[in-house]
Amino acid sequence: MPSNYSAWGLLRGALSGHRHWAPAWRDAAPRPRYDVVIIGGGGHGLATAYYLAKNHRLTRVAVLERGWIGGGNTGRNTTIVRSNYLYPESARLYDFSLRLYEGLSQELNFNIMLSQRGLIMLAHSRHDLDSMARWANAMRMNGISAELLTVDQIGELAPALDLSSGARLPVLGGFCQRRAGTARHDAVAWGYARAASALGVDIIQACEVNEFIREDGRVAGVMTSRGQIRAERVGIAAAGHSSVLAKLAGFRLPVTSYALQAMVSEPIKPVLDTVILSPGTGAYVSQSDKGEIVMGAMLDLFPSYAQRGSFAVKQAIIAATLALFPSFSRLQLLRQWAGIVDVVHDSSPIIGPTPIPGLFINCGWGTGGFKAIPVGGWTFAHALATGESHPLAEPFQLSRFLSGRLIDEAAASGIAH
Repeated sequence: MPSNYSAWGLLRGALSGHRHWAPAWRDAAPRPRYDVVIIGGGGHGLATAYYLAKNHRLTRVAVLERGWIGGGNTGRNTTIVRSNYLYPESARLYDFSLRLYEGLSQELNFNIMLSQRGLIMLAHSRHDLDSMARWANAMRMNGISAELLTVDQIGELAPALDLSSGARLPVLGGFCQRRAGTARHDAVAWGYARAASALGVDIIQACEVNEFIREDGRVAGVMTSRGQIRAERVGIAAAGHSSVLAKLAGFRLPVTSYALQAMVSEPIKPVLDTVILSPGTGAYVSQSDKGEIVMGAMLDLFPSYAQRGSFAVKQAIIAATLALFPSFSRLQLLRQWAGIVDVVHDSSPIIGPTPIPGLFINCGWGTGGFKAIPVGGWTFAHALATGESHPLAEPFQLSRFLSGRLIDEAAASGIAH
């Protein structure tokens, strides 16, 4: 079990050449039986395992990861956390997640590098201004603070933006969520993995699920590349590959997988101390702690499992970013990547039971999976432990596609993540 990190521990590590540190989590071998098996070792799977152990005292839990911990979408996003959603159901869900993020470093005893630098949405037209006023007022009615900003106020927060009258993309105003910002993606995964392992959870890497074990019409475990593992309940938290696993189990999800790409420039001195999102262009821009300019944009709108993305979207990201920040035109591109996101028809997640007894699923977060890691884990753990949906997750059941009670958050969730 890893010891608590502390200032004294860091000093001792520095004086000893950092040779005394224990592994952050146990790299476990699979046991034949567990109470719960979670498929997917990203943020949502690890958070689910942690909250199963912490909130529900279930420690006979295994997290199965085909690759390595945090090697999927958790390590391939642009690290934005926010809760500026329109509908009450989404606002409650994502703001609960943001509140958990705000105390996560202390709870996990692991610095997730949360930086609540704020997020500014830009308006480029009168229609944008009207839409954002409605959006900000809806947030306030949902108990989430939002500020409408003038052009001058935006300029004070992001002086590198081109706010001139002759700008390629004129900025007429916008709104800001001050509590939004960024967190270190790897640290979130590692922090949850370390905390879950300390509570007795088995984290099993290089373990691919090949088949579901069925007995009396219900799922009773999985066949993996490392042998048979039986469980009372099985949870899927595999992001873009959720539909593949659902098909393996024998049912179909209303999910399509797309590539969502992003990129970073070479590092430069601090120039952007907030997150900028331009719904009119689909671009969002921030600066990492290492000084890189982080750029992202819209989905590659064709189904794909390729982790690279298309040249057309890459070009659109760069063009929109340079229209907003002409001074960035001299920067060199450092690297580019894509994650595979699972998009549901109403751009809202699915959290809860599946048509197969004993099998539960957490999927459909689309471009918003990273910001939802804490609440996804919290509510999915509740479903796996009790067999019932958490009140926050009740509106996000598969059954909404039969009832027609959809939560269409495409405008709020379809760009930044």
